[in-house]
Amino acid sequence: MPTVVRFLLCFAALAAFSAVMGGALTAHLPDRFFAEGGRDMARQAIQMQMWHALAMIGIAVLLIQQGCRALISLSGCLMAVGTVLFSVGVALTAFWGVHPGPVAPTGGSILMGAWLLLAVGVMRA
Repeated sequence: MPTVVRFLLCFAALAAFSAVMGGALTAHLPDRFFAEGGRDMARQAIQMQMWHALAMIGIAVLLIQQGCRALISLSGCLMAVGTVLFSVGVALTAFWGVHPGPVAPTGGSILMGAWLLLAVGVMRA
C-alpha cells in the first residue's frame, strides 16, 4: 500500500476517533468548561473534522483504485493539514476563549483549496 494511502487512512481514523471523543466531551461537559457560545462552536468543528475524516478515506480509496496521482494525493494531504489547523483553532476558541489569530481561517482556506485540487485531480485522472 502506498505511503500516502497509509497516511490518509491512519490520519482519518485518528481524526474520526478524536471527533467522536470531542463529541462526547462536548455533549457531557458542564457549561463552565466552554467559553461563551463555545459548545456550539465545538460541535461545528467536530462535524467538520468528521466529514473531512470520511473524505480522506474516500480519497485513499480513490488512490487505491486509480493509482497514486499527484494532485489527488496532494489534496488529501492538504485536507489533513487544513483539518488540524481548523479544528485546533476552533477548539482553542470554544474551550478557552483564546482566539489564535488566522489559524482556523487558514485551515478553512486550505480545506477549500484541497477540495478544488481534488476536483482538478479527478478531472485530469
